[in-house]
Amino acid sequence: MENLSVSEIKGVIAKAEILIEALPYIQSLAGKTVVIKYGGNAMINEELKNHVMEDITLLKYIGINPVLVHGGGPDINAMLDRLGIVSSFSGGLRVTDAQTMSIAQMVLVGKTNKEIVARLNQNGAKAIGICGIDGRLIECEKITADHAGKPLDIGFVGNIVRINTRVLEMLATDEYIPVVAPVGIGPNGESYNINADTVAAEIAAALKAEKLMTLTDVEGVKIRNEQGEDVVISTLNEQEIHDLIERGVISGGMIPKIMGCLDTVKRGVGRAHIIDGRIPHCLLLEIFTNKGIGTMITRERKPYYDGERI
Repeated sequence: MENLSVSEIKGVIAKAEILIEALPYIQSLAGKTVVIKYGGNAMINEELKNHVMEDITLLKYIGINPVLVHGGGPDINAMLDRLGIVSSFSGGLRVTDAQTMSIAQMVLVGKTNKEIVARLNQNGAKAIGICGIDGRLIECEKITADHAGKPLDIGFVGNIVRINTRVLEMLATDEYIPVVAPVGIGPNGESYNINADTVAAEIAAALKAEKLMTLTDVEGVKIRNEQGEDVVISTLNEQEIHDLIERGVISGGMIPKIMGCLDTVKRGVGRAHIIDGRIPHCLLLEIFTNKGIGTMITRERKPYYDGERI
């Protein structure tokens, strides 16, 4: 065995301290479900892809039950471009005619989903790829109106009416990691494209998950401190969220993200997190460190253990 220098010993001790910091979180989350929405740059950058898969595999091995929900917009766009099909969006949702739906399903279920499953399995996990059609996991109806109630027809884009959780529960509480593609099934067996953020939120609420983790390309909710620096707010509750929206601190596209997270915790999810998927091992840093790296949304400030600072 090689002798260690003083500086090397200090480095090893620092690693041990990190593990000890993680211990109460591991104890608190053992046997519980964590839903992860996988998207943004973490789905494009090869190094980040590997970090996310490593994080998820580790979660499973220490007794947490991850459920992964993924998007796939860039892959769909690439295939549509290759086929010379023009794609458009309405209110942030892809207009999906029958041809586009067929291509989206092929890409999401046959390509993106299986690539994620393969990466998890290469890391030693036992991942199984499914979509909302399997076991009628995600039952949908066609979206016919916008948020204001005005008539809307954007093709085969679905509004979730029911999540059949049994399939997910059987897999996640066993030795498997479910990897869910955001394709749902209608009353007559037709396929529907669904926003992946919506799928993740609905699955988390239906499972009463302990956490909903949303990987994005933003750091979280930021506020300017007394030194004039923009810093990430680590924890927000319902009243604080409304106050920050009124003050304009939370604005634009961050409002629906935050309100979506708040909705899930009001429906039974323990904590919801918006984290920067561009940071290596972002899931581990957010879950197992006291400070975290993103913004956590809770209904009330209830610590996992005595001494947790939230």
